[in-house]
Amino acid sequence: MQLQQLVYFLTVAETKHFTRAAQLLEIAQPSLSQQIRALEASLGTELFDRVRGNITLTPAGEALLPIAQRITADVETAQQEVRELIQLRSGRVRLGATPSLLTGLVPEVARRYRRRYPAIRLVLEESGSRDLVAKTASGLIDLALLVLPLHSDDPALETVPLLREDLVVVSSFREPAPTDGRPIAIAQLRGRPLVMFRNGYELRDVTVGACRRAGFAPSLAVEGGEMDAVLSMVEAGLGLAVVPSTVVAGRSTHRVTPIAAPGLSRTIGLAHRRGAQPSRAAQELRAELLGYLGSASVDGTLPPGTELIAPA
Repeated sequence: MQLQQLVYFLTVAETKHFTRAAQLLEIAQPSLSQQIRALEASLGTELFDRVRGNITLTPAGEALLPIAQRITADVETAQQEVRELIQLRSGRVRLGATPSLLTGLVPEVARRYRRRYPAIRLVLEESGSRDLVAKTASGLIDLALLVLPLHSDDPALETVPLLREDLVVVSSFREPAPTDGRPIAIAQLRGRPLVMFRNGYELRDVTVGACRRAGFAPSLAVEGGEMDAVLSMVEAGLGLAVVPSTVVAGRSTHRVTPIAAPGLSRTIGLAHRRGAQPSRAAQELRAELLGYLGSASVDGTLPPGTELIAPA
């Protein structure tokens, strides 16, 4: 009994037609019939009843069918496992992340991953959460770090929450402090110039939404920037900005003012395309990320204002 013969048997059993099965297998029908007869000879029994062109399984064929399906499935699994092991010695992983996460979380995870798998090319895609959702759903990105909940009803992604991080107000040391040292209420941003992210960034929506809930529309001094540009504009004294605490943790370039209770926070999740198992290389990157976050949570090295909510 040969694996190829089992594949031929399954195709005929599915199509119930030798000519159609031969077309699907891209072989000549006489060759297909010969291989089926050879399989039947090796088993000592007929597998198909051939009556006036109607093809049905004999009792022996019915008994072989689930066994052949298991055998071919096991072979496909073995081939996939080997391919994935090869991927760890070559290939690439495409990781998407918001600008703040690329600045804060990703570098250390990337360093650890590259140390373990130096032959794998890590491709980074920096974008806002909405853009990342679309690119991950379309298969342009293997894994994505983005803000939850998703701004989409499309169930194309599977997500798992990782972190909850506080948002803070940053300002320039060149300008007076926005408060006398106490946390700042959202209402206190009324009339103050704000440096705003471009459309498509979750932080823009969060900031504008918080201001509107407080009863006012934000005053925009500069808008349309990404993370580095926003921080540079704030440092130059052009206005205030609402950013994740992780972005400015350990920096001395900006004044950081917490937001008064109940505050603002966001949840970071890891996503991949639903129904498509990530490659072995992408799975290892996910494991490296979760391992790093778990270790940082235990030893207390998570940035201030950050809470781990990833699964154990």
